[in-house]
Amino acid sequence: MTPLILIVEDEPGIQEMIRFNLSQQGYDTQTADDGEQAWALLKEIRPAVVLLDWMLPGMSGLDLAKRIRADARLRDMPVIMLTARAEERDTIIGLDAGADDYLTKPFSPRELVARIKAVLRRRIPQLAETQVMIGSLQLDPVGHRVTGGGQTLALGPTEFRLLHFFMTHPERVYSRSQLLDQVWGEQVFVEERTVDVHIRRLRSALELTGHDSLIQTVRGSGYRISASEL
Repeated sequence: MTPLILIVEDEPGIQEMIRFNLSQQGYDTQTADDGEQAWALLKEIRPAVVLLDWMLPGMSGLDLAKRIRADARLRDMPVIMLTARAEERDTIIGLDAGADDYLTKPFSPRELVARIKAVLRRRIPQLAETQVMIGSLQLDPVGHRVTGGGQTLALGPTEFRLLHFFMTHPERVYSRSQLLDQVWGEQVFVEERTVDVHIRRLRSALELTGHDSLIQTVRGSGYRISASEL
């Protein structure tokens, strides 16, 4: 899944520079010229990261960051504040408003990409490019490969995303609706029983190397992956 980055910046030149460089790095982008437009977009899309200019016409970047953190659906969304304010107290104000990181203008595109990757690793580990392992089960998100004890396993694209999410969030129970939001996306409307079908397919694929027992059903709650069964 390609990460979507929302760029909230009112200066056209900076906005286009960011958009171009992120697209060169393989990111999808959406842009907004002010806080009100960004807030309207956030009701329709769920970006992986919000790049938020502090000084915006109308609603400031600080106010938008606070609104994001106060919203139950958006509060975990990574926010990187972009600003010309370089004093320490400004950094503290930005972080207190809910920003995950703070980048002072002018900044290099390389540094911006590095900061985006860092907040994705912290906030949304399934979007990072690092390999994940549970016991001898290994998943490579870049090579799109899963191996169990060195043996390659054949997974469909949905089962791969489902396993990636589980492996980056081990020992935690997720309901069917939560899995639909996290793996399928909030804009995809499918029945909750679809999750059960793909769980069965995932277990069937993992059965070849004996890793199917990692995927546990928690009665009345949902599913989890647990290393306790190894």
